[in-house]
Amino acid sequence: MSPSFCYRLLVGFAAAISLQTAFAETPSDYLSSGGGHRLLSSDLPPGYVGAARQNVSRMCPGYLQPVAFIGPEGTQFSLAQSGAFLEPSENLQAGLLIGGVYRFQVSRIPGREGAELFPTVELIDRTFPPPGLATRHPIQIQLDEDDLIAALNGQMVTRVIYLEDPQTATPLEQTRLNSRPIDISEFQDALEVADRFGKPLAIVRIGSLAPPRQPELLTQFFFGYPIWAPIYAPETVTQR
Repeated sequence: MSPSFCYRLLVGFAAAISLQTAFAETPSDYLSSGGGHRLLSSDLPPGYVGAARQNVSRMCPGYLQPVAFIGPEGTQFSLAQSGAFLEPSENLQAGLLIGGVYRFQVSRIPGREGAELFPTVELIDRTFPPPGLATRHPIQIQLDEDDLIAALNGQMVTRVIYLEDPQTATPLEQTRLNSRPIDISEFQDALEVADRFGKPLAIVRIGSLAPPRQPELLTQFFFGYPIWAPIYAPETVTQR
């Protein structure tokens, strides 16, 4: 039996900084040909869209885009290193390569004791916050309970995270409490819809695939182990 699919969009998250600054002039013409035909879609295997973006962009090679993983209260996330997932955390933040595909672990899912998921996130663009503030305004990879339960029930959930066009964006700050995911039908391409609303930044795919038992398959499962860098929240200094 083939899996059913669920497509969702997550609107821009960066209204805490200037949307005009964050959006920048990085057109998404790589999504279509000169004749207006769509070349890329969210249904392509992980890595295809990010690679196409890298081929046409002028972004600095090796740039690590800050990303924050967010889920229902109590949910934990972990990235892999050398073929094994590190200690999970409820507040995981990391710098990820544009064009890279990262396998991450989701555990401690509310109401599903012992259940784990291993989604992928593919970075296809970056943000442009004010200098020195990149880690304060990461791309938020937010998964809600509906996403996780759907995946555990055998659905393939695809999320496209995008930054709203500053000319048409709702002038409201986006937080983990008021984010507005948009559900679309299986007949619509999530990447195309996100491109109409703003600038697509990342594609998250959540299925029921688990790590392989054979060690020789781990490199493929982890998409070649792209590099990443942890981001640690600064400690609060108490004044005495």
